[in-house]
Amino acid sequence: MLSEKRSSMLHGVLLIALFSCAAFYIGDMSFVKSLSLSPMIVGIVLGMLYANSLRNNLPETWVPGIQFCSKKVLRLGIILYGFKLTFQNVLDVGLPAICVDAIIVTVTIGGGILVGRLLKMDRGIALLTSVGSGICGAAAILGAESAIKVKPYKTAVAVSTVVIFGTLSMFLYPILCRNGVFDLTPTEWGVFTGSTVHEVAHVVGAGNAMGKEISDAAIIVKMIRVMMLVPVLLVLSYCVMRAALKNGDTEGRGKISLPWFAILFLVVIGFNSFDLLPASVVNFINTFDTFLLTMAMTALGAETSIDKFRKAGFKPFLLAAILFVWLIGGGYLLAKYLVPVLE
Repeated sequence: MLSEKRSSMLHGVLLIALFSCAAFYIGDMSFVKSLSLSPMIVGIVLGMLYANSLRNNLPETWVPGIQFCSKKVLRLGIILYGFKLTFQNVLDVGLPAICVDAIIVTVTIGGGILVGRLLKMDRGIALLTSVGSGICGAAAILGAESAIKVKPYKTAVAVSTVVIFGTLSMFLYPILCRNGVFDLTPTEWGVFTGSTVHEVAHVVGAGNAMGKEISDAAIIVKMIRVMMLVPVLLVLSYCVMRAALKNGDTEGRGKISLPWFAILFLVVIGFNSFDLLPASVVNFINTFDTFLLTMAMTALGAETSIDKFRKAGFKPFLLAAILFVWLIGGGYLLAKYLVPVLE
């Protein structure tokens, strides 16, 4: 009986792995690369296409395998994501970028939760959308989803908003830069871009379009912003625990204390900072990690139907738009007036 259960789970995992291979193939196409769409984004699109077409023909015994990918594989992917970062990144950009990142992350998440309440939105979607906008897009949303444990379709809705406005940022920022709309130095442009654009891939795309000096600073600032996922997840986990205990739950969520995958994520960053592994090994790990995160995104997409998007309504996209305007306006003011003071 146990072997049959494992076999059925394996079928679900292999299905998601095949979709992820297809996502990597599509993501390698020149047109998709020109849009800076990562395999993760392609994966969730493929998963959603499947969910709204052939999903009903899937044997129910395969579902645990899909859920395994959206939870366990996801957490391993976030841990290995630490190999993209080092603590030396923090020293390279200094105090100004760290302060701007901290303000952007805090205000975006806190403000997003407040606006979500004013819009009377689903709390889970509002939180995930705010975390995705404030930190690092889909990867942050996936991390937060693991900490607060919401339904997969809510995660997919939040990811969709981040993809839309992150892609828009990638095209908008170079236009603003070339036309001199914002009076910023290259360093300030780098801080502005890295601290406000949603996805790492979008920062790379926008930075490359604005020149190497801006791009290098933007990517480092973005990496520091990614590191802030750890304290955010710790706070989220603590809030979930307190809320559960307040509601009298002493068995389930009330036992949550620390998101272990976030702690291990930080440990991996520390290990990677010592530069003990050859570059080829780190590159392989990063590619493998992208594949794992693509599997997780694909699995989330496979659990998301159009009906669930209709249920979520227009409000998540309105919230994401409000946060988008804040990121541009607030990010510009911080880069223009705070960075020179702290340098």
